[in-house]
Amino acid sequence: MSLVNHVGDRRARLNRDAIGAIAIIAVAVCGYFLFPNNLALLTRVTAIALLVLSIDLVTGYCGVATLGQAALFGAGTYGAGIAAVHFGITDPIVMLLIGVAAGAVAGLLSGFVVLRAHGLPQLVLSIALVHLAHEAANKASGWTGGSDGLSGITPDAIFGVYQFDLWGRTAYAFGIVILVVVFLVLRQLVRSPFGMLCRGIKQDPVRVRAMGASVHGTLIRMYAISGAVAGAGGALNAISTQVVGLDSLSFTLSAEALVMLVLGGTGSLYGALAGTLAFIWFEDVVSAANPFHWLTIVGALLIAVVLFAPKGLYGSTAAYLERRARKQA
Repeated sequence: MSLVNHVGDRRARLNRDAIGAIAIIAVAVCGYFLFPNNLALLTRVTAIALLVLSIDLVTGYCGVATLGQAALFGAGTYGAGIAAVHFGITDPIVMLLIGVAAGAVAGLLSGFVVLRAHGLPQLVLSIALVHLAHEAANKASGWTGGSDGLSGITPDAIFGVYQFDLWGRTAYAFGIVILVVVFLVLRQLVRSPFGMLCRGIKQDPVRVRAMGASVHGTLIRMYAISGAVAGAGGALNAISTQVVGLDSLSFTLSAEALVMLVLGGTGSLYGALAGTLAFIWFEDVVSAANPFHWLTIVGALLIAVVLFAPKGLYGSTAAYLERRARKQA
């Protein structure tokens, strides 16, 4: 009987994963037809969504305070850009893999530094890392282009067929495919024994350590995985924009990505995606309507969400629907 229940639960989880992937594709298709002239912005949303997902892995699931995730995103961006400009590697799939590898290495190194502390010192270390990465990229202008940026990135056609066009259609479709694949992989990861261990560390690291599990080693591995996800977003950004700038390593990007996660809801992959889409869409609309006071309006929105929906937009909505379903049951 337990085996039957296990198979049924696994089938239900796979069905939910499939529904989530279909929902992402449906939203992407709607965006394609509703905003055909803003595909560059939508591709940017996709790249930043990967960054926010990476923050959710270490903050939402592991409880690690960080404001330096842009260093991992920037590692992927510069990894793909440098491979294209200085080594002539212009295949977009290979550039993506290089960005993922660069982000994973950056995540591994960052994890060793950030996890040396806890609480506020940990947050300060993460901020210091992103500033050091920004300064290093600025000084190594021979490789990175410095403040002028790294240009001349010309990715080849995907599989030799799908050329990156001026309207950004290929880049947009490429980004959505990456996002769906990463989402499905992370859904399996957070439900795996490793993911459950990470949740246990967030709740009570002392008890997890008493059970014989390596808290530090587990967090290091999750940091490397989050770096790979952020690196994929950075590589997508380099491939789609065909230029790399220091803004991909900015503290502002880290802070905004964390705000997006809080806006959508921490500890939920759906919340990370919802927060990214809501923040960037709202920012774009409000800044166009009121270019002088849009920051005030965005700030008011964030205050309202924190006060009235502390679990974020997705988390609060899911909790409300669950309570309603219980009452009806």
